[in-house]
Amino acid sequence: MNVLIMLHGLGDTKESFAKLAGQMQLPETVSISVQGPQPLPFGLGGFAWGDDFTFSESSGTMDYDTGFERSSRIIKEEIIEKALIQSCGYKPRNILLFGFGQGGMAALASSIALETELGGVVSIGGPQPSSISSHGDGTPKNQTPILVLGGSSNTLIHQSALTHLKKAFHHVEYVKWSRSGDSMPRSTEEMKPIMKFFARRLQSRSGIPEDATELG
Repeated sequence: MNVLIMLHGLGDTKESFAKLAGQMQLPETVSISVQGPQPLPFGLGGFAWGDDFTFSESSGTMDYDTGFERSSRIIKEEIIEKALIQSCGYKPRNILLFGFGQGGMAALASSIALETELGGVVSIGGPQPSSISSHGDGTPKNQTPILVLGGSSNTLIHQSALTHLKKAFHHVEYVKWSRSGDSMPRSTEEMKPIMKFFARRLQSRSGIPEDATELG
């Protein structure tokens, strides 16, 4: 049995990814949709994964990259090590992380913090946090396979972000959509790379159902 830990984007809640888990129909996999530890300020609703709240002076929008010490500690120690590995007996290789935007950044930060190979990490529009070391000092790269997806423009997954990732992770796969922006997949075609990644990394006897890419 596999476990997929799902981390929503900035300002969202766990409910949206709980619904997505049912739509993906992954075989022999338990999905856990986790809510960010930080409620948004000013009564905005929704939650965040960052340690702080800062706003861009140019756009007035919230910054994504605000530190992930608290969230990565919760995911690493409380969820993965204590709950899944120690209490439930899961092996790290059977645990995968799936995150969108800031949730993807939290997933990458947690994988680096673990320093052991997980089943994989999927990050949609979420680059590696700037606070995370790129292992340029000769430290061995993290062995967890990574799939990163983003738009062809107006994206956080640009070349420097990919370079940063490849210095920290040994296996990095990148998919660039033929559209602008880093929103969630909008079609079966955009979802296919994610499902193919799961098909390779999930420990399953039955494989991924042929209709599992349908989003409904």
